Amino acid sequence: MNIKKVSERTGISADTIRYYERIGLIPPVTRNAAGIRDFSQHEIEVLEFVRLFKTAGMSVESLIDYIKLLDKGDESIPARLSILQDEKDKLEGRLATLQAALNRLNYKIENYENKVVPRERELFIEREAD
Repeated sequence: MNIKKVSERTGISADTIRYYERIGLIPPVTRNAAGIRDFSQHEIEVLEFVRLFKTAGMSVESLIDYIKLLDKGDESIPARLSILQDEKDKLEGRLATLQAALNRLNYKIENYENKVVPRERELFIEREAD
């Protein structure tokens, strides 16, 4: 299957697929006699595996490390699990930051008329009149 069809099937852009191949995130893709990438079912499944980890918030760097560990088989299970735990911790940190931002926005929305507008007037509108 060519890269355009693989892109449509996986939802990963052709440029991203090429990038993943270039950085070693996916193994080199088989090419036909004309030098055009010809993805096997296995190569497509590897791309879908990568996509699932990316949509879970895993960084490319961590994913590269994780995939390299797969070559070591079951002995690397603790190290792979550690990578997943580290990624989970980072994601929870980002989630906490986003939740705090959402809480601030909710507060501003709930108190817009009686707290936000007066402060805006004080900082911006009345200051311009001076």
